[in-house]
Amino acid sequence: MVAKSDYVLMTPCKNEEKSLTKFAESIINQTQKPNLWVIINDDSTDRSPEILRDLEIKNSWIHVVKLEGTKRDLGFHYAKVVSDGLSLILEIASSKKIPFEYIGLIDADMILKNDFFEKIIDKFKKDPHLGIASGSAAYYNGEKLVTEEGRENLPIGGLRVWRRECFIETGGFPISYSPDSVSNVLAILHGWDTKRFDDIVGIQTRRTSSAEGLWRGYKIRGESDYYRDYHPLYVAFKFFKYTLTSPSYIGLAYLEGYIRGIIKIRKKIDIPEVRKYYRNKHLEVGRYYAGKFKFKL
Repeated sequence: MVAKSDYVLMTPCKNEEKSLTKFAESIINQTQKPNLWVIINDDSTDRSPEILRDLEIKNSWIHVVKLEGTKRDLGFHYAKVVSDGLSLILEIASSKKIPFEYIGLIDADMILKNDFFEKIIDKFKKDPHLGIASGSAAYYNGEKLVTEEGRENLPIGGLRVWRRECFIETGGFPISYSPDSVSNVLAILHGWDTKRFDDIVGIQTRRTSSAEGLWRGYKIRGESDYYRDYHPLYVAFKFFKYTLTSPSYIGLAYLEGYIRGIIKIRKKIDIPEVRKYYRNKHLEVGRYYAGKFKFKL
């Protein structure tokens, strides 16, 4: 019998019929599976609802909720779906007296190894200051498995776990552009450690920011960086970084999104301490690369 552990899990799902069955199997076959798994069906129009219905019937610990009349949006809508789903988990766990110490968020385009949660929960047990942790995302480029780059103190979005105390203390999942990043900042500002582990990998069925096409995905990143009030120096750094990345047009998409933020979005995140953190982000990045390449700023 598969062992259970003290964690609950939430997954947003929108038209994921191609990968949903394998993804679900990778959760069901975990060496430590969740006490509760809430899946939000975000008005899927493919076969996802049928697959989810079958999962719910066969597994009493899976709870599927259907949203109707919604529009896919990599900005606020996704954050609202996830925030509501995680709030629902707290309600169900409370009403049914389901114990948990950790809260997971895994997107439906991931395939996990069977020991994913066993490994990541072990990281929490070894570090009482760890508030948020994620694995690293990888995707297939032809026959080659490519791991997406990232800094070790920045957990990624749809492959993450919170310690329960951290999640509650930081106010749950923020409704914002790049809500996963804002969640990391809130944890850091409350004194928690945040980590991304290279030895715990989730396989993506598509590249990050490609759900609506890479152009739109990186355009949203530019809008997000405006909304979170990144310093123009850091925006310039990211533009050049993306321009030197394949495909090079993502740099232009990113810049278009940032300029759109200036012209049309105008408002910025209304959490002063978070905004201040992002405004000084270029200094943190400068210190990081100074240490990496051993030179003084």
